[in-house]
Amino acid sequence: MENKSHAIVSGVFVLLVAAMLVGLAYWLTRDDTVRTSYEISSADAITGLQPQAAVRYKGVPVGRVTGIALDSRERGHVLITISVDEKAPVTRATVATLAFQGLTGLSYIQLDDQAGVAPEPLAAAGDVLPRIPMQTNLMARLSAQGGAILQQVEQTTQRVNGLLAPQNQQALVKAITQLGDAAASISALSARAQAALGPADGPGSLNLPQLAEDAGASLRSLRVAGERMGASADAFRQASEDYRKLGQRLGEPGGTLDRLNQSAESLNATAKVLNSSLLPRVNRTTEDTHRAVRQVGQTAESLAEQPQSLLWGKPAIVPGPGEKGFVAPAVK
Repeated sequence: MENKSHAIVSGVFVLLVAAMLVGLAYWLTRDDTVRTSYEISSADAITGLQPQAAVRYKGVPVGRVTGIALDSRERGHVLITISVDEKAPVTRATVATLAFQGLTGLSYIQLDDQAGVAPEPLAAAGDVLPRIPMQTNLMARLSAQGGAILQQVEQTTQRVNGLLAPQNQQALVKAITQLGDAAASISALSARAQAALGPADGPGSLNLPQLAEDAGASLRSLRVAGERMGASADAFRQASEDYRKLGQRLGEPGGTLDRLNQSAESLNATAKVLNSSLLPRVNRTTEDTHRAVRQVGQTAESLAEQPQSLLWGKPAIVPGPGEKGFVAPAVK
């Protein structure tokens, strides 16, 4: 009886401790905040978002994600149910985006106000939960526009390469040289005008016909330089357009680069076939030829040592000691 009483007391003690632990856990995890539920319908993927994920209003935690399921009202959409503190200023201007937590890959719901929309209260319509519109996040927009951005970068690179071509560089250098010559002509004209109109020489040294002739020559030089520069600019523009078209033709599917890539792949496949099938056969043929040549050499040596074997055949091998027919050589 005493053992049974000890067992009963121990069991009651364990139950009391377990009940106290459960009560302590409930007291520590209790949440007295009054919350309001909202729905978010997303047409994009919600990678990294899980139930109980955080909901933040402008970076401040205001709730949790309570459910994730497929939207039965809009085909192909994902329905996200969130529970938000009723004190959070959620209005018709509030929009939701999917944000990421550093490098962990986990996501959370970010709430923010949309500019230009009246901040009216967002109320439920009957038994249907109010819906907060979902906006595409920055990463999704970058992924959608990545192809167009790369294409624009490629076009810009091709145009820069066309502008830096040797022909265009020569045209620019020539135009700059012509501008320098025109500036030198203007400087010389200005010096002559100052010398003609200067007070040191007196009014008698003024040579207006020569000054007019020099001015006309300078203007003609400027006009010629301008015409040449315009022609150089046209040639530069035409060369840039030609290089751009050439780059597009080279890079388009089925173009020169694509054909070169296909030719390289064909050559690689041919080399593999030669290496796997033809080269082993060539090696075996070389070994057989070497073996035949060695045998011919041995036969030639035998004929050189015993030419009578060509008529009488190969002589019999003389029996050695201990063999039948052995005859000891006579002792001299």
